[in-house]
Amino acid sequence: MSTGVPSSTAAAQKNADTNAPSASELGIENTNVQTAAGVDLSAPQKLLVGSVLDLFAGRPSLKKLQLWTDDASFNDPITKAEGRKQYEAQWYGLQTAFSEIEQLHHSVTSAGNPISMDLKTRYKIKGLGKEQTIESVIKIHTDNAGKKIVMVEDKWDGNLPEGPFAKAFRNLNSVVVPAFVGVPKNEAEDAKRGN
Repeated sequence: MSTGVPSSTAAAQKNADTNAPSASELGIENTNVQTAAGVDLSAPQKLLVGSVLDLFAGRPSLKKLQLWTDDASFNDPITKAEGRKQYEAQWYGLQTAFSEIEQLHHSVTSAGNPISMDLKTRYKIKGLGKEQTIESVIKIHTDNAGKKIVMVEDKWDGNLPEGPFAKAFRNLNSVVVPAFVGVPKNEAEDAKRGN
């Protein structure tokens, strides 16, 4: 359901200082953020949404991840990553796991906190060539100032799994992935990866 009434956070962001980094300074590629009718994003919200779209497209960078708090979390049906070490590995892991990532559609449906977005993405698994299209409802939660991400929820078909087995698997994945996925230590290493 679309809502065009900006939250108090969005209203405050419209009046925020102009010293915030720009999309080009952060290397954000998704600058044409699509919104549903009546949804009006502030400039800081567009920056955050563009950075999240880049992450889902397998285009992470340390600069983009500076928009996240150190204790932020990322939740989807296969992981529950808490803290910088875990969530950075999840985003860099997309480059490791998939040979192709194509965003087929996105539309921001709410400018509140959380910012809500519909996203449809096609993934091709490296080595196997198997393709999977996932339709998600993305929730981007921000800090009170609306400048940093504190949580992103990726609900496949609008859902996150429940129950003890699902929770155990998601927690295990959040610990195992960082052990196998290297995150660049600095911008020079990041640049070598093409980020």
